[in-house]
Amino acid sequence: MTEQWDRMADVVVIGFGAAGACAAVEAADTGARVLVLDRFAGGGTTAISGGVVYAGGGTRQQRAAGVTDTPQAMVDYLREEVGDTVSTATLRRFCEQSANSIDWLAGLGVPFDASLCPYKTSYPTNRHYLYYSGNEQSYAHRTPPAPRGHRVHARGTSGRLLAARLAAATRDRGVVLFAQTRAERLVTGPDGRITGVECRTLRGAPGWVRFAHRVLHRCSVRPGVYLPALGRVLHRPVAWLERRYSRRLRVGAARGVVLSAGGFVFDRDMLRTHAPEYRGGLRLGTPGDDGSGIRLGVAAGADTAHLDRVSIWRFLAPPAAMLGGLLVDRDGRRVCDESRYGAAVGEAILRSPGARAWLLLDATLRSECRRQLRAQTLWFQRWQARWLLTFGQVTGPTPEAVARRAGVDPERLAVTLAAYRAGGPDPAGKPAYLTRSLAVPPYSLVDVSVRARPAAPAPMLTLGGLRVDEESGQALGADGRPVPGLYAAGRTAVGICSRSYVSGLSLADCVFSGRRAGRSAARRGEGDQG
Repeated sequence: MTEQWDRMADVVVIGFGAAGACAAVEAADTGARVLVLDRFAGGGTTAISGGVVYAGGGTRQQRAAGVTDTPQAMVDYLREEVGDTVSTATLRRFCEQSANSIDWLAGLGVPFDASLCPYKTSYPTNRHYLYYSGNEQSYAHRTPPAPRGHRVHARGTSGRLLAARLAAATRDRGVVLFAQTRAERLVTGPDGRITGVECRTLRGAPGWVRFAHRVLHRCSVRPGVYLPALGRVLHRPVAWLERRYSRRLRVGAARGVVLSAGGFVFDRDMLRTHAPEYRGGLRLGTPGDDGSGIRLGVAAGADTAHLDRVSIWRFLAPPAAMLGGLLVDRDGRRVCDESRYGAAVGEAILRSPGARAWLLLDATLRSECRRQLRAQTLWFQRWQARWLLTFGQVTGPTPEAVARRAGVDPERLAVTLAAYRAGGPDPAGKPAYLTRSLAVPPYSLVDVSVRARPAAPAPMLTLGGLRVDEESGQALGADGRPVPGLYAAGRTAVGICSRSYVSGLSLADCVFSGRRAGRSAARRGEGDQG
């Protein structure tokens, strides 16, 4: 059996983002020889993310910032977001291990900071690294809210540093990375166990080929997020180099294979099949998020769930003053509590007539928004907010007049505005400190619809994946029985955030599920039911 493989390892990890790196570290620390395969150079969507890890229950950073939090409060809040996607036991385990997960990452060289953001935002500036990254304050009547968004301490978007420190941790442990290697098929032994991977690799290709592949892929990633058509054009030479110069490679896995190859937001066929209503969103990911990991698992007998769940984001803040506005659909009806996290707002807008929505501001609130722009935004947030407050709005002397200009039902808007101004608890549940009277003309309606607009994109990512055993991370078949030797983690698998998303929950789940899968695969038999 050994002779058929070009390379052997105890554990083979497919995909080298946060989930794959955490799986590799945990497997290596458990005593396994680990080999990682990545189609590109590693990092995945983690490297272009904001680098926010959702954590609570009393982390070191929360305590330093004077924040009181408990695992039970975290469970009570996340149950509202997670629903029944994972069991109560798994959610509790996730929350109880949360503070330790941050310490574990810190031990790998990932820096965090306790500077607490004093205002509501979708992503803090370089002055703040702990913030309310979800809908905690909207559920204050059920459980004490606490800021749980732990942004990696780095300037700009912090994901690149998180990916780099995790990669360094794998190297320190002797983990072998086969970059520019694409997994094509899982190999099954006579007993039904996954025993290895068939790949195509550029290892051994001419140096100029490997260099061009690396550079062209890197140049296509960010344009591909904001301008998908341009990204596809830039990535064609990358795929051509793979077809022309890659060679066959067979890698054996003595103990198990971990699939951690991301989601499928870059696969238009899978999106059309499973989530056709999510159009006009900006695909948050890389060309590696093409569903290949999920397809590998399905071909090996694994089952899927929640493939229809896609998180699409419409951030209203920063600036924080935008949250004082009134969000209405084209019928003039209230869409939702404006202070909710961007994924909840995006989903509510998507379900509105025509996926159209406008944010009503008065002159006082619009001026407040403009004053906050520089202090509360990073560059990419600033140009989007400026565009919305300039070219993305219409104005009028009265709410009815501005409604007619925007194509919103003026009579129904007047009724909605009166209910908003009535006093007492907000009808949609917005915290009292964020409500405004909206009584000073002129008025503006800012178009915050979910549609394809480079100046005001609505990012989205897929949340469903392979079904896994929640104790071990082992992939499950349609009959609920485990697929021997196969594990899944991150967005390739169903996880904590597969029902709904708040900022940092995907990366936190990558750490949680990646560690679980790597540990179980390395032990082979301890938690492996196959």
